[in-house]
Amino acid sequence: MTKPPTVPASAGVENPATGTHVTSAFAIAEADPDRPAIVDSRGRTSTYSNLVSAAHRFANGLQDLGVGRGDAIVILAPNCLEFVELYFAALEIGVYVAPANWHLTGPEVAYILDNSEAKAFFAAERFAGVADAARRESGIASERCFAIGDVAGFRPLGELSAGHNGDELPRERTLGGPMLYTSGTTGKPKGVRRPLTGASPDQVSVPNYFFFAGFGIAEPDNVHLCGSPMYHTAVLNFVVISLQLGQLVVLMDKWSAEEMLRLIDAHRVTHSHMVPTQFARLLELEESVRASYDVSSLRNVIHGAAPCPLHVKRAMLEWWGPVITEYYAGTEGGGCTITGAEWLRKPGSVGRPWSTTTLQILDDDGAPVPTGEIGNVYMQMHGSSFSYHKAPEKTAGSYVGSMFTMGDLGYVDSDGYLFLCDRKNDMIISGGVNIYPAEIESELTALPQVRDAAVFGIPHPDWGEEVKAVVEPANTLDASDPDAVAALEEAILGSLAARVAKFKLPRSIDFVDALPRQDNGKLVKRVLKDPYWS
Repeated sequence: MTKPPTVPASAGVENPATGTHVTSAFAIAEADPDRPAIVDSRGRTSTYSNLVSAAHRFANGLQDLGVGRGDAIVILAPNCLEFVELYFAALEIGVYVAPANWHLTGPEVAYILDNSEAKAFFAAERFAGVADAARRESGIASERCFAIGDVAGFRPLGELSAGHNGDELPRERTLGGPMLYTSGTTGKPKGVRRPLTGASPDQVSVPNYFFFAGFGIAEPDNVHLCGSPMYHTAVLNFVVISLQLGQLVVLMDKWSAEEMLRLIDAHRVTHSHMVPTQFARLLELEESVRASYDVSSLRNVIHGAAPCPLHVKRAMLEWWGPVITEYYAGTEGGGCTITGAEWLRKPGSVGRPWSTTTLQILDDDGAPVPTGEIGNVYMQMHGSSFSYHKAPEKTAGSYVGSMFTMGDLGYVDSDGYLFLCDRKNDMIISGGVNIYPAEIESELTALPQVRDAAVFGIPHPDWGEEVKAVVEPANTLDASDPDAVAALEEAILGSLAARVAKFKLPRSIDFVDALPRQDNGKLVKRVLKDPYWS
């Protein structure tokens, strides 16, 4: 492992708790230029000097295009060196970066280009068809489109940096940031845009330092493994903060369970950001495969974004030990955290609020509900605000005073721990009774016949809604054999009847090869529900 950089006292910002200075990627490039920064999935290694030099060149090229403070760029690319270099270029000159989900269609990417008012568009060759369609539909000029590889109608990326060297600082330097688009599981994605701070790009913000310090991973000898696409908020944040603190970042392009174990072993990875689906796939590996890799270097594996079934969480804690930390947060800001040891005392909780977050459970009229009662989860991140870009009605609808909601239902116990019940939009009301699908899904996935499950309400003439389940079987099922399908449905419902109350029991089950999940583990239920409600 490369030794931590020696950073001049003038670099970074002072940590008020210790009086020490917090560094940044730009300062590290000067103090320890050969320090490894990134290893990508192709085995390419970039030092901090390489990273910052590329950022300088791209930042100057963007300014030549007239892109500056408050403008936005869109990146449609896998996890790769160029993505990170472009992000740091934007970070250096006050530009917003909107990473596009590469599962989107051309018109959907065009929506992000239009909505963000992008001044430049960057796309990887792998997504050439989508990128070209998005360029044509949005009308963005070809001279503002750059390709990582070869994309029709796009200029080679090298043309952006032509004529600039890596030592040339951009004319105007001020801190930019992400403009992440929410996953859009209930409609068009919303761009979350925070006011620019005017801070220097040479400084790491104290909140970012303390965010990692809270997980025990703030020191520069840590190694971060990025196994999910960087168009997700937390994934991108973990990569960027790791680099700002002088850590090595290992990028995975396409995640697989055994490859993750191999990389943890090979690079002595200390932390990663994961989703529950990835835990489930790791647990499916043969015991001999799991035992062949050394994961003792792990210090903290942080997970969130989607509910984690209790049996999966327990199994991971038994395997990896108490290094697994869960959080509840959103692109909009604020959150809660619970350590592995705490979770074993409070199974199912997502933790207590961060010191920078106020948490309240409110009813539909905006009034607080008593401890232990279910209501709408509202948070406020101190000293921060956000708005959904060009969507004032969506912004206003998310707030009660200074508190905002992401649409989740939950309750707080007497010790201040938050327990989530479900998304409000997903709650089933059957015969006037509230039913929370997440609870039933967790019980379904604990059954040996079930690999994954989705539960939702469908129309019922008397009750309003009835409970429906869609299941991905653990073993191959011949869907053309009605007897096999009926036998599996009967077996699952029979086992489930002993685990949930009768009114929660699905009235029928559909079987599919795979459920529509996003890369962050979130289930896109509207794909399953819409045919029943159309």
